[in-house]
Amino acid sequence: MKSCDFLVIGGGSAGFNAARTAAELGQRVAVVDGARDLGGLCILRGCMPSKTLLYMAEVLHLAQKAKTFGLKIPMARADLTAIHARKKKIIADFARHRVHALESGRFDLIRARARFVDPHTVELSDGRRLRARHILIGTGSKVSVPPVPGLAAAKFWTSDDVLDLDFIPRSVIVLGGGIVACELAQFLNRIGTRVTLVQRSRNILRDHSEDASSVVQRAFVDEGIELFAGTQIQSIAQDRRGTIVTFLHDGKKIARRAAHLFNALGREPNTAGLNLAAAGVRTRPNGQIVINRWQQTSAPHIYAAGDCSGPAEIVHVAIEQGVLAARHAAGARKLAPVDWSLLLNVVFTDPQLATIGVLERDLAARGAKYLVATYPFNDHGKSILMDANYGYVKVIAEPRRGRILGAEIVGKDAGELIHAFSGPLAMRATVFDLLRAPWYHPTLAEIVTYPLEELADLVRKP
Repeated sequence: MKSCDFLVIGGGSAGFNAARTAAELGQRVAVVDGARDLGGLCILRGCMPSKTLLYMAEVLHLAQKAKTFGLKIPMARADLTAIHARKKKIIADFARHRVHALESGRFDLIRARARFVDPHTVELSDGRRLRARHILIGTGSKVSVPPVPGLAAAKFWTSDDVLDLDFIPRSVIVLGGGIVACELAQFLNRIGTRVTLVQRSRNILRDHSEDASSVVQRAFVDEGIELFAGTQIQSIAQDRRGTIVTFLHDGKKIARRAAHLFNALGREPNTAGLNLAAAGVRTRPNGQIVINRWQQTSAPHIYAAGDCSGPAEIVHVAIEQGVLAARHAAGARKLAPVDWSLLLNVVFTDPQLATIGVLERDLAARGAKYLVATYPFNDHGKSILMDANYGYVKVIAEPRRGRILGAEIVGKDAGELIHAFSGPLAMRATVFDLLRAPWYHPTLAEIVTYPLEELADLVRKP
């Protein structure tokens, strides 16, 4: 039986970075990954393909708005064959880089699936067994099929299918209002598909503030997406003409038909086949692995990171968790757990939605004192000339010294602008610190100075 110091199950963002770190610390490392293609969710079926498509759809959208900018562009339409080809080329380059890194020889790469037979041993799908002193689980997540009437029996698309389209669908019903649902619903709408979005919660993007989600929702409706929020699905039926979804909305029974159905009702931890009970690893009812602040599971020598453990399904968080786990397993000193007060999140709709730090609802829930100031995009010079009028910047600070606690931006390039707060928040900077910095005019970035100035005035008051 082969053995190693540190075994990684899953070669995605969490697993790869854990393996790389452990190898740098002198550990004998093995990575087990049985996926058909190496690279992980982000590169192959998540962040990179989706953002490639979203940006191409944004270019198309701007071209179609040419008249707004005094331009004459006779016709702008999507060529899905060309779009698909460009996406495949870009993703292939990213994937080749990851495969090269995995096959670099710094650790053993084993192309197989693994399941636990005891707390230190896994059995591989090729029949071999592998024993390790420490183990990291980084198996990611998979598409969830919740108990919606008729969904399990229906033929539906997942995000994988939408990201691989090489034709423009005539019509699509999107089930869900989370990040994946919203980003890809807007993509489909912009390339020329008739989109109906059916969301169970009262607001789309329910993990964000109602103010922010309502801005994105208004933009969707203005672009022509038929959006129903606060629904209860009654049935899903299919025939040769497509899918009929029947649901309750505002007390009325409504039915919508489309050529295709897109299940975007979320993802769940990909842990079912690991036989975690044999390793003594505790999970929540949805399969999510329970971890402590050092990424340890209920079996202290076994760690978990990324989507399979949460609590945030974000790549840079998965990387940080994987590195922390590897360092902790190797006995490294001066470790610090993930600082959730610095959590950064971006939704790549248009307008984008981005948050960082502690948000208003969190502070209100704990009864903490805070100051908040906002400024709208439709009153800012650069955004007005860009015809980017949706949204606002919100900054939250503690009232005594004006230390920045968090920020929320919904608007043009919010995912870029939010980084104006990343360094300052990590350095525990105040609104006065940021106002001492230069802000060039006219830029989108200078919009953050207006709520900062308002907060500075509030802090100065006795």
